[in-house]
Amino acid sequence: MAKDTFVEQIADIDADFPQWYTDVVIKTKLVDYGPVKGTMVIRPYGYAIWENIQREMDKRFKATGIENAYFPLLIPMSFMTKEAEHVEGFAPEVAVVTHAGGEKLAEPLCIRPTSETIIGSMYSKWIQSYRDLPVLMNQWANVMRWEKTTRPFLRTSEFLWQEGHTVHATEEEAMEETLKMLALYEEFARTCLAMPVLTGRKTEKEKFAGAVATFGMEAMMHDGKSLQAGTSHYLGQNFAKAFEIKFLDKDGVQKYGYTTSFGVSTRLIGAIIMTHGDKRGLVMPPVVAPVQAAIVPIAAKKEGVIEACRALRDKLAAAGIRVLLDDSENSPGWKFNEWEMKGVPVRIELGPRDLEAGKCLLARRDTLEKTECALEGAENTVRELLSAISENMYVRAKARMDARIVRAESLDALLDAVDKGNFVRAGWCGCRACEDKVKEFAQATARVLDKENTSQTCIVCGKKAESTVIFARAY
Repeated sequence: MAKDTFVEQIADIDADFPQWYTDVVIKTKLVDYGPVKGTMVIRPYGYAIWENIQREMDKRFKATGIENAYFPLLIPMSFMTKEAEHVEGFAPEVAVVTHAGGEKLAEPLCIRPTSETIIGSMYSKWIQSYRDLPVLMNQWANVMRWEKTTRPFLRTSEFLWQEGHTVHATEEEAMEETLKMLALYEEFARTCLAMPVLTGRKTEKEKFAGAVATFGMEAMMHDGKSLQAGTSHYLGQNFAKAFEIKFLDKDGVQKYGYTTSFGVSTRLIGAIIMTHGDKRGLVMPPVVAPVQAAIVPIAAKKEGVIEACRALRDKLAAAGIRVLLDDSENSPGWKFNEWEMKGVPVRIELGPRDLEAGKCLLARRDTLEKTECALEGAENTVRELLSAISENMYVRAKARMDARIVRAESLDALLDAVDKGNFVRAGWCGCRACEDKVKEFAQATARVLDKENTSQTCIVCGKKAESTVIFARAY
């Protein structure tokens, strides 16, 4: 095989999307499979994406007054049983530790599937008065949910996430926090991931176990399926009563607090891949891309080329651009394919002729267009180009999503629409049996309630519609 032949092949994104996804995450070295079934090893290129997500998200949290903390991985089994709906919802996924130090434990311990219970137990110790409220905390952690069917980033037995947990004096304050976090996630998806999303309340069937109300953020993937990209939960007083989170209010009366929780996970990396990827591989949003610009020398052995590339790298790095100089011995063609597959937003080509003209060549990953750029002030040009790429990626993904949200007035029409890779707006009477019927008939679930009810009748029973629902098949 010729040296400049690109050896990393991936499946056709349109012919076999699941295989394309697997090929991309493995061959771009985002992850590898762990030795325990259902686990993943996040490799440096993949982890760098998570670090960028974490940095951008964390500064948004802190701007709202949220502080970071850390709570234990192991949770007493008795904690999990205090909130009935919660334990029922998570029981099938909980991993349990029964032995440690060579002895059987007096009480089994759960490996956290989520931390409402253990955090609730600590809040009950820390909160005494209305002066202690609100409590606004977040932790960056790993959790374990014993999934039967797994796929890297999308659904794994162990994954990384952030989980926020807040306590408030009133229902109004807690609901305001719940919706504030949902809006924060939506803004983050738009500005950092270039990813359009639909947000709204979940149905009772789809809500978080133990919540009064769950609000979700749904993104449309390349194949028209939905991916739940984040959730924000209003927990009411359910966990406060289970864990005695009480405070002495201004009127001298002991009252239970109102709690919330919210989270996004490494699933966002899967969302990026499946929203923006194409037949060549990844297309990374500039804000979270591990490498924002890759410099490829042309005729690198010619006098002055490598030196000029290094000078350009240093100038871009000083301007805060995440830049890499590929001075490996691979051919330029091989490097072009490599960095295209890894989704680097901007590739910079610099050879003897460019150097003589005081220019370099910029190649955009999103459109594959090439433009000349003066070496003088190149850092400003690249920064502006990264911003333009991010905006274009969002606009393009939004147009694709909007074009694939259709209305259906019958189950047959709904089935036909989801078969074609669409989201479907349809009326719903609010009855669980009708929601179940949609899933049985079309293998589609209620993702979120639409912002406004624009439907007259329920798509299943024909009765008056209580809500308009976005139905879709989902990961």
